Amino acid sequence: MAPNNPSDTTTTRGRLGELARLFLKLGVVAFGGPAAHIAMMEDEVVTRRGWMDRQHFLDLVGATNLIPGPNSTEMTMHVGLERAGFAGLVTAGACFILPAVLLTGVLAWAYVAFGTMPRAGGMLAGIQPAVVAVILGAVWRLGGPLRQDWRLPALAFLVAAAAFGGLGEIWSILLGGALGTFWLAARPDPRQPAAGVLAPATHLVDPGSGTALVATAGLVAAVPPGAAAIFLFFLKVGAVLYGSGYVLVAFLEGGLVDGHQWLTQTQLLDAVGIGQVTPGPVLSTATWVGYVIRGWPGAVAATIGIFLPSFLLVALLNPVIPRLRTSPWAARFLDAVNAAALALMVVVTVELGRATLTSPVAWGIAAMSGLLILRWRVNAAWIIVAAGVVGIALGLEG
Repeated sequence: MAPNNPSDTTTTRGRLGELARLFLKLGVVAFGGPAAHIAMMEDEVVTRRGWMDRQHFLDLVGATNLIPGPNSTEMTMHVGLERAGFAGLVTAGACFILPAVLLTGVLAWAYVAFGTMPRAGGMLAGIQPAVVAVILGAVWRLGGPLRQDWRLPALAFLVAAAAFGGLGEIWSILLGGALGTFWLAARPDPRQPAAGVLAPATHLVDPGSGTALVATAGLVAAVPPGAAAIFLFFLKVGAVLYGSGYVLVAFLEGGLVDGHQWLTQTQLLDAVGIGQVTPGPVLSTATWVGYVIRGWPGAVAATIGIFLPSFLLVALLNPVIPRLRTSPWAARFLDAVNAAALALMVVVTVELGRATLTSPVAWGIAAMSGLLILRWRVNAAWIIVAAGVVGIALGLEG
């Protein structure tokens, strides 16, 4: 949207600056996976700044579950697009991605140069219990509308049961959306407000130890591919990737280890470890892989390739979402998808809690974080930072 006069230009520049500052900050402290990312985003964008109402935020989250790509990163793009047009989309998305990409690139350089990865177990052991509290705090805020129609909690329960039973995330979302659409259509009186939802479950939080793998860099392909080939491979991945971070690993193993043989199995395992020590979107692992294969040109090509589809998909999807709310059937589908996504978020949180709340100290960090969020409304980003410092200070083991 082009500004019409100098005052519009000033406003747009100011909003771009706001977006850059916010999403650079979140990009630095956004540990814990997409669930935590969107919990922090909701706190900043809806609760603190009032840039959009909660219902629209929920609709955007539900819609991002239905397209490929990193959902929390796509949410930053939605926020940027609505705040400052296409320039805002690019600014918000790039600023959220940039810290993770830079850190991942430095770690890749160290990995190739020295053959080892740093450990960050203490920091992550402190952060992970706080992440559980951050997510549950957002669930509490955003889940309220579920209670306005008993069928939405019932639908969420069914989806959660299916997910615990082994049904994949995207199939759970589609199942909940289809069932809920027809179930809600049976209501004779005006439709209730939409269900709350926290975050996509298409990228599960890795409940691992939080300690990066330590291994030698190993051998790459005898004839490394060019940057164009790396770009095209990761462009394809970014365009079709649904599911958790483990699905990304499956793509890399099938395409880079078994297929092109650009990466060794050991390097793939170390790529998984990268996701444990870096904030921001898990797809920044592509930066590390690209660097290991062909240095900085490969890192740049892989990064652009894997994230480019998300920028394009959000630009196409965003204008459609408000129109969906004007159609009774489409609105019911959004409500059902939101309820299903919230159910999957609860599943993710339960799994993360099982893996991280294993000691009195971890329970204490989670409880204190919950009090700070719900009672004193402390900014979630700073809670994550403080929890990491506590983990290091106490010498916690991941």
